[in-house]
Amino acid sequence: MTKSAKARKQRKAQHNAPVHVKSRMVASHLSDELKKEYKRRSARVVRGDTVKVMRGDADIIGLEGKVTDLDLSSGRVYIEGVTIAKADGTMEARSVHASNLVITKLETKDPWRKSRLQKKEVSA
Repeated sequence: MTKSAKARKQRKAQHNAPVHVKSRMVASHLSDELKKEYKRRSARVVRGDTVKVMRGDADIIGLEGKVTDLDLSSGRVYIEGVTIAKADGTMEARSVHASNLVITKLETKDPWRKSRLQKKEVSA
């Protein structure tokens, strides 16, 4: 980001960042089992990952589902089964910020992602 320690400048840099930089910010913590398996704390969310909502409104906390879509510019994730009723009664997908999720199952069809998830050996 920026070298400044000022929160205002950090927020400005995040808000004005290009999409390829913002895409790295759409990351969530891994579940305890995945942390042990991959020896890392978090990963970028992609379509097909199974996630669990940990924070937010009481009606969505604890819901689990597959990621159907991502909004990289706002850092929000759309999850299968997480919907909100509109005024006319129809249901619409509800977005959840990536920081409020925990990844419970990773989509590993992409060989590049699979190789990146493997922890590199630390040389002494």
